[in-house]
Amino acid sequence: MIAEIYQSKINGSLVMPPSKSVMQRVCALALLNNGETEILNPGRSNDDLAAISIIKRLGAIVIEDKERIIIKNNGDISPDALINCGESGLSFRMFSFIAALSDIEITITGEGSLLNRSMEMMEGIFKLLEVHAVLNNGFLPLSLKGPIQSKDIVIDAGKSSQYLTGLLFAFAKHVKIPTIIQVENLVSKPYILLSLSLLKYFGYNIIKENDSRFIVYPKDNEVRNFTLTIEGDWSSASFLIVAAVIAGEITLTSLDVNSHQADKKIIEVLVSCGASFFLDDHQIFLQKSNSLKAFDFDATDCPDLFPPLVVLALYCKGISKIKGVKRLVEKESNRAMSLLSEFKKLNAQIDIEDDFMIINGGSELKSAAVFSHHDHRIAMALTICGLNISGGLSIDGAEAVNKSYPTFFESLKLLGANLSLHDDSSNNQ
Repeated sequence: MIAEIYQSKINGSLVMPPSKSVMQRVCALALLNNGETEILNPGRSNDDLAAISIIKRLGAIVIEDKERIIIKNNGDISPDALINCGESGLSFRMFSFIAALSDIEITITGEGSLLNRSMEMMEGIFKLLEVHAVLNNGFLPLSLKGPIQSKDIVIDAGKSSQYLTGLLFAFAKHVKIPTIIQVENLVSKPYILLSLSLLKYFGYNIIKENDSRFIVYPKDNEVRNFTLTIEGDWSSASFLIVAAVIAGEITLTSLDVNSHQADKKIIEVLVSCGASFFLDDHQIFLQKSNSLKAFDFDATDCPDLFPPLVVLALYCKGISKIKGVKRLVEKESNRAMSLLSEFKKLNAQIDIEDDFMIINGGSELKSAAVFSHHDHRIAMALTICGLNISGGLSIDGAEAVNKSYPTFFESLKLLGANLSLHDDSSNNQ
């Protein structure tokens, strides 16, 4: 699909879609729960749908309607022989450890970009847990046969915190005595805080002594029922936040200012660059700022902010520096290279120096045909950038937004964006 976006002034109010980071974790914990979990405001992105499909194949009963999802299970894991994680790296890393609680031999696979992402760390971790696990030269599919032997373990989480989330969930369900997970080089720490907060909500007891030592305590299997509402997604909001700051006036609602979501840290950047905004407990109001200044920001623990922040930096006067480039390699695309190649087509001046992306703001950007690299965050970043470019942009591979924000283009249209979508039967990128 091709999206054509033209220079537009946007205005209005939007309710942010549910957080897929929260939704996928809640699906996993509902699967592990002995009882009924009612999820209000459930997510419907491709990653959310993948998580729902996975828990069904791991033994949960799922009842869905428009406003809610009810998940029932007795806490046992009864997997089918084949599980498909779609394109979700979180679902693969998290549910692989949960599936290994069973002694049934299964194959876990995925689709699209997930098939091109190295998962070789999984084999080493599973070997420590006495699980038979074999990848295809480091890539999916994964052949798996448990059960996990939960024991004190040391892992390296320097590439992704999602391995730790999967281990925490599996150990929380399985351990019979207090068990220690020792972690080296932990990245994306806010996502671990999110995982821990949800584990606590579901009655698990895990003590985080520091960023490198987690003690998991056993829990009974009493029947418990839960109801919770999925909060709005700061990751999706980050793109509309930048859109407002460069092209209009927007109020975004259903965002929890006290959230553990990593991408809430965009608020720090808004302060640094002098953006005009007002924030309260559940919403943020923003308006176009004509005197934005360059900023420095460490995105190591929130690398998904890179794409919208690159757009923001292009409209700030001066040179902005964003740290954390090394975290961008194993995303839906090599996100660092995708950002460089596509934004340079727009006359953007962007360079990479070691772990920093250097963006020279203030240059006049030009109209161009660009490509999403089948990466949802690249597609959204290019789209919001086009709101402020004379002549607009044509974005191939725009359907990538369905991974996290299926209604992204509809949301922009509601705000008044001059936007059209077209099928591209000749997609030969």
